[in-house]
Amino acid sequence: MKKITVFTTTYNRAHLLPRLYESLCRQTSSDFLWLVVDDGSVDETKKLIHQYQSENKIEIQYQYKTNGGMHTGHNTAYELIQTELNVCIDSDDAMPSDAIQRILSKWQSINDKSNLAGIIGLDVDEEGKIIGTSIPKNLKQGSLDDLYRKHKVLGDKKIILRTDIVRKYPSYPEYATEKLVPLGILYLQIGKDYDFLYSNEVYCIVEYQEEGSTNTILRQYNQSPKGFSYARKIKLKYSDNNGEIIKNCIHLIACGITTKSLRVTFKDNPYKFLTVCLLPFGLLLKLFITLKTYRR
Repeated sequence: MKKITVFTTTYNRAHLLPRLYESLCRQTSSDFLWLVVDDGSVDETKKLIHQYQSENKIEIQYQYKTNGGMHTGHNTAYELIQTELNVCIDSDDAMPSDAIQRILSKWQSINDKSNLAGIIGLDVDEEGKIIGTSIPKNLKQGSLDDLYRKHKVLGDKKIILRTDIVRKYPSYPEYATEKLVPLGILYLQIGKDYDFLYSNEVYCIVEYQEEGSTNTILRQYNQSPKGFSYARKIKLKYSDNNGEIIKNCIHLIACGITTKSLRVTFKDNPYKFLTVCLLPFGLLLKLFITLKTYRR
C-alpha cells in the first residue's frame, strides 16, 4: 500500500487539472495515490481522469458524487482514504517535484508519532514567494491555531494529516441548501488534542482563481450561514480569548439574521447572554456584508 494519498475535490475544473496532474507525474517519489473526488462536474473531468488512468503514470482513484460543496468532497475523501497520511491539493494548485519525498522523509524521521496528527508546511505562489510568512525556526511542533494566534504567522499553510486521527473527529455537517463549511474547523479541533510537526519546506504551489473560495468568501458567507454558524460555535467551544469570543458571537448573530432564524444563533451557543448584548453589532456586520457583496 502507498504511504500517502493526495486528494483533490473538484467541480467543473477539467481545464485546471492538467497542471496538477503533470506536477504529480514529476514527483521524485511514487509512494502516493491520487484520489480525485468529482463533486458533480458536468464538464470533461471524468473523461480526463479516465485518460490519465489509462496512461498509467501514477496510481489514480476516481470517485464521482452528487454536488454538495468542497467540504462534502473532503468527507467523501476521508471515507475512502486507506493510506497512513493524506494531503489535499486543490485542482488549481500543484506540488513541487520533491514534495512527496520531503513529506515522507520528514514524517519518517520521527520515531514517536503517538501525539502527532501530521505536518504543517508552506504554500508558495507561482513565483516561489511564500504565502504569508514562514514558520519561526525555533518552533518544532504545535497546532495551526498556535501559529496564527500565538506566533502571528500569516497566510495559508499546507496541512498533511494522519488518516486515523482524522477519523476520530466528526465529519463536516452537510446542509441540503448550502455548499460550504469552513475546512479549517477540523484542523482547530485536531490541534486541541494533538500536535503537528512544523516544517518550512514547500509542499504546494497555489494559484488563486477569481471564482475560487478565497476570492468569493463574502458571497459564500451569505449563501452558507448554517455552515459558518457551525464553524463559529466550534471556535466558541475552544476559545479562551475574550476578543475572539465576542467576534464569534457577533458573526453568529449575522448568520442567524441571514437564515431569518435566531435559533441558529442561540442553539448550542455557550454565550447566550453575551450574544443578546451584542445583537446591534451583529446587525451592523450583516449590513456590512450585504453592502460589500452587492458592490462586488
